[in-house]
Amino acid sequence: MIRTSHFLDDAATWLGEALTLLRAQHAEAASHTPSCRQDWNRMLCDTDLVALTWPEDRGGRALPTATLIAFHEMCARHRAPQPINSIAHAILAPTLLMFGTSEQKARFLPGIRNGTEIWCQGYSEPRTGSDLSSVRTRAARQSNGHWLLNGHKIWTTQGHLAKWCFALVRTDPAGVAHRGLSFMLVDMQAPGVRVEPIRQLTGETDYAEVFFENVEVPANQVLGAEGEGWRIAMAAAEYERGVYFLPRVVMLEQELAQLQDELAAAAVPPAERHVLEHRLQSIVDLCRVVRSRVDKVLDAVAAGETPGIEGAMLKLLWSETRQQVQEFRLELLGESALLGPEAIDSHPESAAVVREFLWSRAETIVAGTSEIQRNIVAERTLGLPKDRGAHAK
Repeated sequence: MIRTSHFLDDAATWLGEALTLLRAQHAEAASHTPSCRQDWNRMLCDTDLVALTWPEDRGGRALPTATLIAFHEMCARHRAPQPINSIAHAILAPTLLMFGTSEQKARFLPGIRNGTEIWCQGYSEPRTGSDLSSVRTRAARQSNGHWLLNGHKIWTTQGHLAKWCFALVRTDPAGVAHRGLSFMLVDMQAPGVRVEPIRQLTGETDYAEVFFENVEVPANQVLGAEGEGWRIAMAAAEYERGVYFLPRVVMLEQELAQLQDELAAAAVPPAERHVLEHRLQSIVDLCRVVRSRVDKVLDAVAAGETPGIEGAMLKLLWSETRQQVQEFRLELLGESALLGPEAIDSHPESAAVVREFLWSRAETIVAGTSEIQRNIVAERTLGLPKDRGAHAK
């Protein structure tokens, strides 16, 4: 039993035992697979290790945010998988708690806590990139007060696995940019929803295209007020760049340690080694900056604040530093780098490095491109004029 009074001690004991059971079914190299992540999500839910900071009257444990942060860091250091419903745990749940009605909280929070309802995030659309304010998916109010939804989302993480989707939708046809948007909770099994999985460079299928064709969305499934979608989406983004980001930073540190070991063991001429070690040191320095940034973000979150501009800076630094680490590891593989990630059974270590390299190419795009993050930093921190170009919004 995970006691609240000795939460971290009990959780550490449980974690070791639970991961041993999980590894008996899924190798650590398979931690990213949906089946492993689904099993881990179920184990966390069954042990009441989700909803840690939720109010008790909503099924949570009302633990301090600092305890939540410590638990996430502990999981990451044990190389625990990312739960399949982490989008709901880390992004939607706090957004629901802040903006949802009592009816919405009662309807949706239990499914997240119990692991019975997986969520996806319906933001990106074709030809709009990371520009959320150019949303074309539209919803028109019907005579019965409900909404009729039509449009097309893409790069929807686990859209083919999700039961529900939170989507940014244009509800005012006269609205421009971020005005006239609403935040809707859409049933993925509703008539008119069509999902087509996308096969990625890694050979895996983590994303999907989602088509909405005359999908009726009840009026009580709009989160917040009509037209308030942009404000809610920005609040959700703050959660996305807070505690949700910590495991990624811990993973980066672990991968850097692996890179250091791999370079030490590599057979390279002394002159070339000197150059490579100099390159490695520059990445080590960048990782220290990333750690400093994430600590600053987590201190703010623990104090009840939102990450703000620090979240954008962290995402930018982390994604570009991780790409450098993965590029370096791939180079050290030599000819083994020609193996694809599907060689996981015959050459697990090389295949895992190739898989992470391929996956890392997306990380400067997902959750806001590097161009978007740089614009945010330039405008809000450096006070530069607003970008009027392709990444203006």
